[in-house]
Amino acid sequence: MTVRVLHILDHSLPLHSGYTFRTASLLREQRKLGWETVHVTSPKHEQSAGQQDGALQEQVDAWTFHRTPMPEASRLPVVKEMQLMRALERRLDTLIREHRPDILHAHSPVLNALPAVRAARRAGLPVVYEIRAFWEDAAVDHGTTSEGSLRYRATRALETRAMNRVDHVFTICEGLRSDILGRGIPAQKVSVIPNAVDIASFEPGGQPDPALQAQLGLQGAKVLGFIGSFYAYEGLDLLLEALPQMLQRDPAVRLLLVGGGPQDAALKAQCQALGLADKVVFTGRVPHAQVQRYYDLIDVLVFPRHPMRLTELVTPLKPLEAMAQGRLLVASDVGGHKELIEDGQTGHLFKAGDRQSLSDVVLKVLGAPADWPRVQANGRRFVEDVRNWRNSAANYVPVYERLLGRPVR
Repeated sequence: MTVRVLHILDHSLPLHSGYTFRTASLLREQRKLGWETVHVTSPKHEQSAGQQDGALQEQVDAWTFHRTPMPEASRLPVVKEMQLMRALERRLDTLIREHRPDILHAHSPVLNALPAVRAARRAGLPVVYEIRAFWEDAAVDHGTTSEGSLRYRATRALETRAMNRVDHVFTICEGLRSDILGRGIPAQKVSVIPNAVDIASFEPGGQPDPALQAQLGLQGAKVLGFIGSFYAYEGLDLLLEALPQMLQRDPAVRLLLVGGGPQDAALKAQCQALGLADKVVFTGRVPHAQVQRYYDLIDVLVFPRHPMRLTELVTPLKPLEAMAQGRLLVASDVGGHKELIEDGQTGHLFKAGDRQSLSDVVLKVLGAPADWPRVQANGRRFVEDVRNWRNSAANYVPVYERLLGRPVR
């Protein structure tokens, strides 16, 4: 028997982020199981996308996303969040009447979970909550609160309340699951839907484009690279700090930073202060269709995430995508990376927050090209056999069947 699932999302395609890519992959796998999926985004999507038309529906490729218009929200903390949740709750009531789902599936943050609980209870439907990161930890990285503050503790309590009220909790990795269990949530109520990749979307890396190489001044260089959003927790400042040491030992090293984000200006200022302007290339954001050309210029991808709660608990997507492309990668040994990378086998780890360790590991990898094919092949095999979306989405099946009391495939 089929099942109809109403997914409640913070934001979605056409915005590009790890959040939206994970969503699209999981929706594809649920559709392959024969399930019907309905999708609604919170008012925060409209804010992120800068939409002003107030449209209640948007078609993106094969997906229909129902939108929740941004209400006239207060600027006062707590009051604003309450208004956002009420707007989403009203939208859910309407969509439940129109689409008659079998189950509500809320995704982070908790601002989606609590409206989903209230709407589901009124409709007599089960509700699950999928946690990709904790809202309070994201706020710490964004600088809007500090760990242990009143706001932090209040938000943490809100998350725990939502977990207690839903029928089941999904999360993306063992680090987050351990934290959830530590809050007193029963183990049988928590399942992991691991981050993964769609193998068919990734091919082993191609050859560098000589024209792009010349344009960026990277001919004959040993290129380290990062492609993504420039958030503080990514640790790109540490990578810049370590670069002078690397250059002393290997003057051919260059750094390619593709993307942008909150730390963009600070990283460029740091680059100037360190005298690295001719050693680091900032491309800015590039069209998604062109990203592969930039990947092909990079010898070693570096993921230098800083050690903090967010990075210790949460597994990122980008290392898995790098493995799917048969790339070499060096990453800090935070918990989120250690769940994905076997040091010396599928990638290489350095001591988080330690620029000397980062420099040593990168130069060791660059100096051992004969070992590259083995590590690249191991990484590709890992995502093919273990970290694929088919395997991850299969973890939904027993939970949905239990909550609905019937087979769902």
